[in-house]
Amino acid sequence: MLRRKVLPYQQPRAAQAAKASLEEEENGTVAIATPDGYRALTDATLAPYLAGLPAIQARLGGSPEGWKVIEVGDGNLNLVFIVEGPRGDLCVKQALPYVRLVGESWPLGLKRAWFEHRAAVIQSRHAPEQIPEVLHYDEQLYLIAMARCHPHVIMRRGMIEGIVYPGFAAHIAEYLAATLYFTSDMALPAAEKKELIAAFCGNTELCKITEDLIFTDPYLICDRNRWTSPQLDDEAAAIRGDDALKRAVSALKLKFLSEAQALLHGDLHTGSIMVTEGDTKVIDPEFAFVGPMGFDVGKLLGNLLMSFFSQQGHEQARGERDGYRRWILATVEEVWTRFERRFRELWTAYPTGDAYPRSLFEGQAGREALRTAQTGHLQRLYRDALGFAGCAMIRRTLGLAHNIDMEWIEDPDRRAACERRNLRLARELLLHPARFDAIGQVTARAAEIEAAAGAGA
Repeated sequence: MLRRKVLPYQQPRAAQAAKASLEEEENGTVAIATPDGYRALTDATLAPYLAGLPAIQARLGGSPEGWKVIEVGDGNLNLVFIVEGPRGDLCVKQALPYVRLVGESWPLGLKRAWFEHRAAVIQSRHAPEQIPEVLHYDEQLYLIAMARCHPHVIMRRGMIEGIVYPGFAAHIAEYLAATLYFTSDMALPAAEKKELIAAFCGNTELCKITEDLIFTDPYLICDRNRWTSPQLDDEAAAIRGDDALKRAVSALKLKFLSEAQALLHGDLHTGSIMVTEGDTKVIDPEFAFVGPMGFDVGKLLGNLLMSFFSQQGHEQARGERDGYRRWILATVEEVWTRFERRFRELWTAYPTGDAYPRSLFEGQAGREALRTAQTGHLQRLYRDALGFAGCAMIRRTLGLAHNIDMEWIEDPDRRAACERRNLRLARELLLHPARFDAIGQVTARAAEIEAAAGAGA
């Protein structure tokens, strides 16, 4: 077995933007190439680095010897640190040259940190209340320092505990509507939109992860796949053998590959949202690219539905989370309803782009024509979102990276029962979209599937 280590990058600066490559050494090691000056920071080395940044030093206060630094990253890709000083605190995120979930056997380019930083800056213009303030970016270390979200928790963890977040639906609907609308052709002149596409078109490695893990791997035999086995062996085999399902998923993959509608977060789910009862922050937009609007909306809805189906696995007594399940489904409906309304409002108020130019829709007849166009666009977006939701629900059950919503259910039989219900709705969203003309039909079907399980059906 080859030993792997990180070695300094030796190529000319012009080549430094290229993704890290594997290089065989004479002694049989495999080295992950990194740019000159790059080093992965640690609990011990981060404080001296931050002390050299006057604004950061002032924010934290005191001396670096007195700062508390903790590496808290539990995600799939990066290092994440919390730094606390006598005057304040912050969060630091640094890209690693490989996929942390897998290890150094899966190299990954560092420039994803640049895409994350750029996306956060752009999205903060449109949804400033939902984006943590960016304090510093180091292009050599691929490091971002940002305001700490405190006392926020990762939403997924809070939902496992059954915590209600009454402001979430309004906050996330505003974030989705504003970030998607204001980076679309309805708001941007064509030249600006093309510049936006060009800026993010290089995020190919992370897009490739999405393309493979969401739209391809779960539908074939793949070493990266895993599921609750043997309980779900039949489900995994049925999905691999379902040609109609694969056609539906492939059509959505084509949209993902080809429809440059707006700047997306690219990985929007309850694990990339931090919340309190009164505040919502969206983090980790490193998968950002210009793609189909329904993808962000659908990933979020799919993860909420997964949480819904997981709740029985977290109950200590049968039915104790019935109220919480109702809240989740009400939230699914509220997120879509508020998003649809707010997106339409923004389009009506700010028709500043080259698509649907204001000059074509003047007067009463023109305004009515624009409303019809808005309705058609939002209906297509809704259908796309449901399909992408189904894809997210399947990949998080049968693919590489799973949700702790399900993973933290210790009893495998109980976990598999929850996952089976999740897969059932996911397949229906993909195979029978005509059954779900309104979001209430989605939540009603989810409730029906859950109720049938409770009745022993």
